[in-house]
Amino acid sequence: MTKILVVDDERELREVASLYLEKEGFKVLQAGDGVTAVKVFHDEKPDLVVLDLMLPDIPGEKVCNVIRENHNTPIIMLTSKSGEDSKISGLEMGADDYMTKPFSPKELVARVKAIFRRAGTSQSPERHTSKRIEIDENLYTVKKEGRAIDLTPIEFKILSTMYRNPGRTYTREQLITYALGYEYEGMSRTIDSHIKNIRQKVETDPSRPEFIRTVFGVGYKYVEEQ
Repeated sequence: MTKILVVDDERELREVASLYLEKEGFKVLQAGDGVTAVKVFHDEKPDLVVLDLMLPDIPGEKVCNVIRENHNTPIIMLTSKSGEDSKISGLEMGADDYMTKPFSPKELVARVKAIFRRAGTSQSPERHTSKRIEIDENLYTVKKEGRAIDLTPIEFKILSTMYRNPGRTYTREQLITYALGYEYEGMSRTIDSHIKNIRQKVETDPSRPEFIRTVFGVGYKYVEEQ
């Protein structure tokens, strides 16, 4: 079932939007603030996000930026500002569509359907493959040369975050934000322990890693094998 995340601090608006979307057969997730939105997005991997810009904690713009770091998930922005500059700014930020409050829930449904039609969406799972490693983000599976690798949920999120952008260096803080979400309370150095555990499971020789490389003084990156 196609999943949609509705992010808005107005509970009544979320409930009405969810009701109309659910009537059309969508599964709807809700978040009332930016912190929750980022966590739900990373945990549930929705197929589309309806995102209000005026949130009580993290601005909607920042939530959009976090999503766009690693995902092309469609985003419909909601705002009370009706000016053309505001709309252009939202689209340049990475939004796929833009709606001004108050809006008709029927129009929201129509715009959601239009985005999926343009994308030719049957919403296939995010599946990443390389010559030796395969990750399926919907099934939460990792295989190396056809052999299943058993990772914890946190290890899986860290590895898949780096895997999506081979060669890109992530700081420890970025891995916490992108892979674990803003509510993760661990210290940044705990990432080192998770990386060590992942290497023990993924690398042939953990002391000489092929895939997960250390960038000294910065963080880590995933390297596509030659």
